[in-house]
Amino acid sequence: MLRVSRLTDYATVVMTCIAGHPDDVLSTAQIADEARLELPTVSKLLKSLGHAGLVESFRGVNGGYRLARPASEISLAQIIEALEGPIGMTECSIAEGQCDRESQCSVRGSWQQVSSVVDGALRAVSLTDMLKPQQPHATVSISELKGRTTS
Repeated sequence: MLRVSRLTDYATVVMTCIAGHPDDVLSTAQIADEARLELPTVSKLLKSLGHAGLVESFRGVNGGYRLARPASEISLAQIIEALEGPIGMTECSIAEGQCDRESQCSVRGSWQQVSSVVDGALRAVSLTDMLKPQQPHATVSISELKGRTTS
């Protein structure tokens, strides 16, 4: 199964929490409380998000964190990359030279295409989009897909 790590999921929760207060500097404790996450976990996430340039920190009595730029300018892909590194379905779809079978591989190009589509989809979703309530989406069964023809 393909999925982001639990920490990456929590990072999106932390980022949406901060984005929900665009004019405020929030303490780590406030973020942890609102996100319903443990304080050490939130601290760890904020450190990674800060290194990636997604949040900025302020020291002092009224210190804390806020987004480094507007939520509309932060993509879901950037949050994922802050925690997990480059997005790719396979090692060879991230960079060349990662697999000794690269020169004989018949599916590398296809995996690169799939990775590109996934990356594009994640870059198309902003933090602002993550704040909006989502409408239920239609699901398509495998039998429906098999019945469709491509033109």
